[in-house]
Amino acid sequence: MKKYIVVGGGIAGISAAYHLKKKGIKATIFEKENEVGGLCNSFKLGDFTFDYAPHLSFAKDEYVKELFASSCEIVAHKPPRMSNYYHGTWVKHPAQNNLYPLNTDEKVKIIADFVKNPYRQKEIKTYEDWLKASYGEYFTEHFSKPYTRKYWVLEASEMNANWVSARFYTPNITEVLKGAFEKETPNTYYADEMRVPKEGGYKSFLNSMLKEVDDIRLNKELVKIDTKAKIIYFKDGEKQDYDVLISTLPLPEYAQLLKDIPTKVKEACLKLKNTSMALISLCFNKPQVIKDIWFYIYDEDILAARCHSPSQKSPFNAPKNCSSLQFEVCFSKDKPLSLSKDGLLRHIIEKGEEMKLFKESEILHKDIRIKPYANVSFYLGMEDDRELIRKFLDESKIYTAGRFGKWDYLWSDQSLLSGKDVVEKELGF
Repeated sequence: MKKYIVVGGGIAGISAAYHLKKKGIKATIFEKENEVGGLCNSFKLGDFTFDYAPHLSFAKDEYVKELFASSCEIVAHKPPRMSNYYHGTWVKHPAQNNLYPLNTDEKVKIIADFVKNPYRQKEIKTYEDWLKASYGEYFTEHFSKPYTRKYWVLEASEMNANWVSARFYTPNITEVLKGAFEKETPNTYYADEMRVPKEGGYKSFLNSMLKEVDDIRLNKELVKIDTKAKIIYFKDGEKQDYDVLISTLPLPEYAQLLKDIPTKVKEACLKLKNTSMALISLCFNKPQVIKDIWFYIYDEDILAARCHSPSQKSPFNAPKNCSSLQFEVCFSKDKPLSLSKDGLLRHIIEKGEEMKLFKESEILHKDIRIKPYANVSFYLGMEDDRELIRKFLDESKIYTAGRFGKWDYLWSDQSLLSGKDVVEKELGF
């Protein structure tokens, strides 16, 4: 009987083990942390529930929607409520076609650029090229590029545009003009509905799969993979042989894990870039901090790129007459955090007060957590490095899944499907 091992207990790894079980095959999940969930995990601060980042599901795949719906009760937001903070002004999201709150001079500059835009005729080689062709120079320089530095921790000129897809709305001139003169505009976000679990945080969406997965080993940090002998080694000294290995590990980790990795593949692993994130979670003794579910922050003197309100996602995420916020600060190995954890927490509280979101005296609990892998960075040439690594892993019979296993901009539903695809398409069940 073949021995199936899944490395990583995030949504993709759980999905792989679950879909193997549906085929009558038992798999063992080995997870580095003391609980499963990965970036889809949730945690408690007192009676407050938080996720690891602002998760909402806008899955369109009916299979994923049914699987999530079978796991827990759901709260749906139609349409999702989002905004942007820009130099003291709150702008409806997406900002490019909701210019109403801006002063006349800035509106004129943005609209004039949008109309005469010479960049539409130029070849798109970088993300900056795409931004200018889509929104004009002024909006790109004052909105998009500063935000790119904060969220992606790269310059827009250092990134390709292959990942953009339908993630950003490109309005026509009529929409730009109407949004400049009218406060109320139609929803133009890429999703018209977003869903979250009523209770328990985003991890509750995994309940149906977790009920079927029998064998999960926690606190098992992988330190070496011998693909010839088909043995994996753990930090605690244990080793396990395998017949089939499914891995959701981030691709850069293979530089150290693989016993006989070729120099070119190792160099490609080390070249890959990603963002890390610091999550600052705050609990308040008042019923509503913001009316929106989340907002983006363009100002570069505020280190947080985004902020969301778990209590606005579901009232069950906070006690009665209380509320919560979670700020996301991105950094990378090339541009590490400039502040200590305590310093960063102090910065967020001070900036939150300046933004008139809350007073420090209203805070009941505060928490900061670091996640080393947040997003894959699409630097110029990334796909070539990724392809070299993927090819070697395929040859080594390591089946990969998930955002960091595939090294792609996958949302939670896509990560779940990537685990399913390994079972059904790559293993052929």
